[in-house]
Amino acid sequence: MKMNLLRLRARHYASGEPVDLICEQGRIARLTPAGQGRVDVEAGWIAPALFDLQINGCDGISFNSPHLNEDDIRRVVAVCYRHGIAAFCPTLITNSREALLHSCAVIDRACTADAELARALPGLHLEGPYISAEDGPRGAHPLRHVRPPAWDEFRRFQDAAGGRIRLITLAPEHDGALPFIEKLTASGVVVALGHTAASSACIRAAIAAGARLATHLGNGCHALLPRHDNYLWEQLAADQLWASVISDGHHLPPALLRCILRVKTPARTILTCDASSLAGLPPGRYREWDQELEVLPTGRIVVPGTPFLAGSGVFTDACLGHLLALGEVSLTEALDMAAARPRQLLGLEARPLQVGAAADLVLFDWQPGQSLRMRATIVAGNLVARAESLLD
Repeated sequence: MKMNLLRLRARHYASGEPVDLICEQGRIARLTPAGQGRVDVEAGWIAPALFDLQINGCDGISFNSPHLNEDDIRRVVAVCYRHGIAAFCPTLITNSREALLHSCAVIDRACTADAELARALPGLHLEGPYISAEDGPRGAHPLRHVRPPAWDEFRRFQDAAGGRIRLITLAPEHDGALPFIEKLTASGVVVALGHTAASSACIRAAIAAGARLATHLGNGCHALLPRHDNYLWEQLAADQLWASVISDGHHLPPALLRCILRVKTPARTILTCDASSLAGLPPGRYREWDQELEVLPTGRIVVPGTPFLAGSGVFTDACLGHLLALGEVSLTEALDMAAARPRQLLGLEARPLQVGAAADLVLFDWQPGQSLRMRATIVAGNLVARAESLLD
């Protein structure tokens, strides 16, 4: 719903003070103590809209599909709006060269043709194919497409994507991976370590080469590790390395999530949902990523017959609610982990809750001990989603 002027009222997520906020021409034009006048949307809280580094699709739509089209992309963006996500990185996992080139090209065409999509999808996340081939670290990625990094191949992906690849997750133990990381870093692409079976020394070398993030730390790992010398401790201990975490209640037990938050601190931790193409679908078995996957009644998505997860069945707002229920971080810290931190990592324009900033906002209800409920999402000063209904 496009509006010339949008009036909002809620408590400021950082100060807790009730405020009135006016959006005009895509930006926050006014921010004052709450009054008594009429407003367009009122809720318990207001904060910058969510940003997720890792969304693979939803509702049966996969960004990795050989049949991906622009309508599919618009559908995923619309669903994400309903969950308070104004922007995210469409994530492409390990696949054939032809399939990855197709997905890159379709996303680039969609963003080139539609400014709203370009705003919602400011960068691609390439998670694979340069990951570990070992069971456990590989997760649900198809083994037959795992391969060592190749700069010429990556350049083809980047060219097809119109230069939109901003983040790549890889395993640094591959031959040639360290100079590959150096080239990526020099080209402005953020390098993340993930789905790796690397030694501690290799992790340190990758960080020295420019790696800046541990992708969904604590997942994409072997079921059993040496208790002292392993890649999990090494990434956790590295102050130079930020970490993303999937706090959906399935991917990480509470004790591990607490440890990551305490070591990395909210200033170096990013909240992600890692929503799979099966997010939003009912329980059952589905064919995806060249294999059968199962959505369990609990919402957990697994490779049947194994302990391996295959992405998440929920979105960033659910992960935010689960994190708040843990009681380890404040509301302000949790929201910044789900909005400001990913933008900061990728070098994107900040979206602070202040006059002059871009009006990408989320309004929601929440009380300690209660679930979080999204009320409205604002993008460029326009109301794009309210309660459970998407608005035109």
